[in-house]
Amino acid sequence: MSNTADQTISERSSASVATTEQLEQEGDVAADYLEGLLDIADIDGDLALDVRAGRAYVSVENDDPGALRLISDPETVQALQELTRIAVQTQTGRFSRLILDVGGSRDARQQQLEKLVDRAIARLDEGGSQASLPAMSSYERKLIHDIVGERGLVSESYGEGADRHIVIRRA
Repeated sequence: MSNTADQTISERSSASVATTEQLEQEGDVAADYLEGLLDIADIDGDLALDVRAGRAYVSVENDDPGALRLISDPETVQALQELTRIAVQTQTGRFSRLILDVGGSRDARQQQLEKLVDRAIARLDEGGSQASLPAMSSYERKLIHDIVGERGLVSESYGEGADRHIVIRRA
């Protein structure tokens, strides 16, 4: 399925777009849930809530970079995000597209994805007709589609569910 098709699916699912008030409620529920987890794990972190682009964003921050290292690995953040989304959905009764960032993990993941795209482009430069990337979340696929587009190439998503991945080609 192409980037355009992904956007069409996204547009269809946004037919039931949450209001700013609902997104703020999602952020509050997520913050309560995450505060409980941080307390259990005895991890100090400040929570920041934001609403942008039709999503609730929750950031866990700490001035001491090492304080969040146990939970800032991108895979751990992804797992925490899914648990938090489930907690929000259970509380609100609505599907949540909440985004969680822990100690700048989203920026770190963005940089990893950019390097992944760079390696794929190098394979194309070496004569490949296309480059397949590993399966990833819909949020990460969106980031990849954006990066690829900025670099003047085209990308399409293929597969279903946990196997959904991106293939990059020259324009």
